[in-house]
Amino acid sequence: MSPTAEASAAANQAEQLRKDGNSYFKKDRFGAAIDAYTEAITLCPNVPIYWTNRALCHRRRNDWTRVEEDCRRAIQLDNNSVKAHYMLGLALLQKEEYTEGVKQLEKALDLGRGANPKGYMVEEIWQELARARYLLWEQESTKRSWDLQNLKETCVAALMEKHFLDSSPMEGFTDENSISNLEQLEALNGVFNRVAEDDIPTEVPDYLCCNITLDIFRDPVITPSGVTYERAVILDHLQKVGNFDPVSREPLDQSQLVPNLAIKEAVRAFLETHGWAYRTD
Repeated sequence: MSPTAEASAAANQAEQLRKDGNSYFKKDRFGAAIDAYTEAITLCPNVPIYWTNRALCHRRRNDWTRVEEDCRRAIQLDNNSVKAHYMLGLALLQKEEYTEGVKQLEKALDLGRGANPKGYMVEEIWQELARARYLLWEQESTKRSWDLQNLKETCVAALMEKHFLDSSPMEGFTDENSISNLEQLEALNGVFNRVAEDDIPTEVPDYLCCNITLDIFRDPVITPSGVTYERAVILDHLQKVGNFDPVSREPLDQSQLVPNLAIKEAVRAFLETHGWAYRTD
């Protein structure tokens, strides 16, 4: 058998093993699926889907170390693999490597939006990314709170010491010094309160929210009427309700939707300093 024929036979056998693995996976027989995908990888190690399929089995078994290993190999073979970046992000989050995990989820989200904006994976990835971003904010917020409290206590102690040293037993000066000290303490409290404001949950500004869902934008697009919507939501409206803008009622086709980069950047900047807004429940 010629080398070409041998390679073709190996590829056909590997593809059959992939199908067998898929069948086992659907029956929750993850061990058998892993064996099938492993045989396929042995025959054709440069096919990324074999690695991501096996990673998915490891994920279902909560074997995150192997998920990470298989996904990294899949990304080496295909850096545009949505599933590989997504599952790698999940594996890194399990290791509490939040920053790198978020980076991988963001990559998966960008790739997923490009491939299929309405696909189930885009929503799933967003939910995991939002959860990860919120956990990262919560972690950083707690540290900031402790650091601010310690700094505030140090500043108050220094101010009180200065007040004590500046105090004079001379008649008429004690009350004046006390008033000055109180004013300085109030000013100090004001400064620290303003610094802590970004970590206090409030309302997301209306202009950063979709007119239909009222949720903060993820992938905003603007219509010819000048109204901005969440991409997946307006696409769903066009498909199920009709080809018109739900606010202006003007005729609207999918091809007329344009990414609203200004709003997208505004959302990014808002979330950068208000991580609490990632909370989805």
